[in-house]
Amino acid sequence: MYLSYFGLKIHPFKITPNTRLFYDGGLRAEVLEALIYSIMDGDGIIKITGEVGSGKTMLSRMLEIRLPDTVDIVYLSHPSLSPGEILHAIARELNLDTHHYSNRLAVIHSLQNHLLQQHMNNRRTIVLIEEAQRMPLDTLEEIRLLSNLETHTNKLLQMVLIGQPELDKKLADPKIRQLKERIIHNFILRPLTSQEVGEYLLCRLENAGFTGDSPFSPKAIKRMHKYSSGLIRRINVLADKTLLAAYADDTKTVLAKHVTLAAKDSQINTPISREKLLIGATVCFSVVLIALLNFLIN
Repeated sequence: MYLSYFGLKIHPFKITPNTRLFYDGGLRAEVLEALIYSIMDGDGIIKITGEVGSGKTMLSRMLEIRLPDTVDIVYLSHPSLSPGEILHAIARELNLDTHHYSNRLAVIHSLQNHLLQQHMNNRRTIVLIEEAQRMPLDTLEEIRLLSNLETHTNKLLQMVLIGQPELDKKLADPKIRQLKERIIHNFILRPLTSQEVGEYLLCRLENAGFTGDSPFSPKAIKRMHKYSSGLIRRINVLADKTLLAAYADDTKTVLAKHVTLAAKDSQINTPISREKLLIGATVCFSVVLIALLNFLIN
């Protein structure tokens, strides 16, 4: 509805990842380059963590684009699988000649033969596993065992675990401590700062066809950061509704009040700052202390 009003050719803030709109700030470009280097280096397991909506899926899509054609990618977006199911899922994605009734040994044998052939052809195979925090412990252990597939000098299968911070808690379980020791690189996608939120908004708009200075006022950007906590998915939801609110207000300058309307419509509450929490705790403690003193005096 507001696209032509703001001179946009495509929707700038859909929550579905669109690599054309990738924002390389907030250390996203550095993490992406380090990921590519780690994968091409070929050792161990890689872990990427970030809060819900921090841009992990977009990063994995960019990884698929940026990796050379000599890399075959297996993408698993539903990891709540048993050890046997994940083996079959990987085999199916690689188009191996296995069946659902094939036992584990047969699937492993077929997988190893395929990977050895790929290695001889100077090709790599990586498995990207999203929502890895949902993976059962037994399946995570199967991942570790798959990482044992190797030649005398190289790993045949590279694993990338992508998940929420809960993944770190799961990996702390003593039952899978050997898997944790195999993780050689840990990358964290942190939330965007207030300045980066402004850069992100303008980047998405420009990639969608917008020209000129950012329509978001400094106060609007600051409030956007406050409501979104710097999480990209929330920024997208808020930015979409904020532009719509500005359009309905017949203005091309996005104001803080438009962000507030968007947050209210999305039922996103303002997070309580650490300072406010400390003030609240201090007041509460003071009230309790005064009540206790009165009790002792009386």
